[in-house]
Amino acid sequence: MEKFILALDQGTTSSRAIIFDRRGKIKSMAQKEFKQFYPQTGWVEHDPLEIWSSQLEVLTEAMKSCRLDGKSIAAIGITNQRETTVIWDKQTGLPIYNAIVWQDRRTSEYCTELKRKGVEEKIRSKTGLLLDAYFSATKVKWILDNVKDAREKAEQGRLAFGTVDSWLIWNLSDKAIHITDITNASRTMLFNIHKKKWDSELLEMFDIPASILPEVRSSSEVYGKTKTEILGLNIPISGVVGDQQSALFGQMCIYPGMLKNTYGTGGFLMLNTGERPIVSKNNLLTTVAWEVNGKVTYALEGSIFVSGAVVQWLRDGLGIIKSSAEIENLAGTVKDNGGVYFVPAFTGLGAPNWDQFARGVIFGLTRGTSSGHIARAAIESIAFQTLDVLKAMEYDSEIKVLELRVDGGATINNLLMQIQADILDIPIIRPKVSETTALGVAYLAGLAVGYWKEIEEIINQWEADKKFVPQANREHIIRSIDNWNRAVDRSKNWLKDETALKEFSL
Repeated sequence: MEKFILALDQGTTSSRAIIFDRRGKIKSMAQKEFKQFYPQTGWVEHDPLEIWSSQLEVLTEAMKSCRLDGKSIAAIGITNQRETTVIWDKQTGLPIYNAIVWQDRRTSEYCTELKRKGVEEKIRSKTGLLLDAYFSATKVKWILDNVKDAREKAEQGRLAFGTVDSWLIWNLSDKAIHITDITNASRTMLFNIHKKKWDSELLEMFDIPASILPEVRSSSEVYGKTKTEILGLNIPISGVVGDQQSALFGQMCIYPGMLKNTYGTGGFLMLNTGERPIVSKNNLLTTVAWEVNGKVTYALEGSIFVSGAVVQWLRDGLGIIKSSAEIENLAGTVKDNGGVYFVPAFTGLGAPNWDQFARGVIFGLTRGTSSGHIARAAIESIAFQTLDVLKAMEYDSEIKVLELRVDGGATINNLLMQIQADILDIPIIRPKVSETTALGVAYLAGLAVGYWKEIEEIINQWEADKKFVPQANREHIIRSIDNWNRAVDRSKNWLKDETALKEFSL
């Protein structure tokens, strides 16, 4: 009987299940969106029970659609939205509060207080992360401080904390397994990436009891098996990795110097730096890429807050397109941007600027400016932001990037991909299998059970769909980059203080 790998891809807005065959090809796929909660300005929550039910539903649907049963599944891998925080009662198995999503900003003021106390460098030296509400630590503290009886239950050993991977594994195993992998642990701001363990000093700083933490395991090993009711058999759960790290592995960026960018709502660049964690001088994050066979690989990561979201704004906010797919044709009605530069800092600037007080601006408007120029400037903003992060990565790592592998929804836009190649002055390579996030964890799960014998066996499965090479006049591109840098500088510090930030944040 032919066997397959089942990848669970639990994202920020939807849960997906994708079944891969031995050649890394998709056999079946199912997806289901779930509800987003916004209790207050800057707060974002999910219902953990809905995350679990939606993931179970798509798992079942993907199996049924290709008429497979549990006997056909060699292993299960899980990749997930990172940093999102769940705390549940071990006895009842129920969450004590909604999941606080990575986008949530409710602990921003607390992070500012900690910065004033001068602890930011200590946190960064241990975790590789910037002190920010983005990560899990302050979310855990908020739940323990604000949910009735939470601290008392935590001290009694009744509570369990986990990122979404931990929550899914807990349920898949019928409360038998409370673990996370090293990549998800490295995004909590509680994990020492050099010693590869939870950090007692950080736990004390955030007043988080160690008893609630999951056991940290590698990204590719058998953690346990599903309970019988799920698939009719006990299937090994053997791969866990955060979504961006999974995309890096799925793109086969397994050697130092290889780089991928995921173009989603935001943009996530990740550079493989090998066995050494590189401390960034440019506000990039140092993170764990994966651990396989006892060997840890590290990466530099740069997050762009607004990538594909700028196209959504042109559709929903400005109304100059009716669907996101129209952006390429509209931008193609003009030969260039007409001197228009669009900095989409709707919620501030991410890497390498990290300016939460910046806001979006469009410069260079004249009476001759058309909707095509604005559309073109919007597309170019995605490419320019990618350039900013890539240059910071090259400076920090002292590695010259030779190509960029790309994935995510926006990569279907050929104009964007060509503009990206022109601005970066390197080839842009789009793979045939676009579901690289799910594919990465499928590979990790399969390697752990011998479905694939070694990494070398799967390297050749990666295939390019299209390669975009630089074509534009370089002098023109250099002038455009200079104009972009001036526009970014003028967008910074638009909001004057924390009060304005809270008042006007999206």
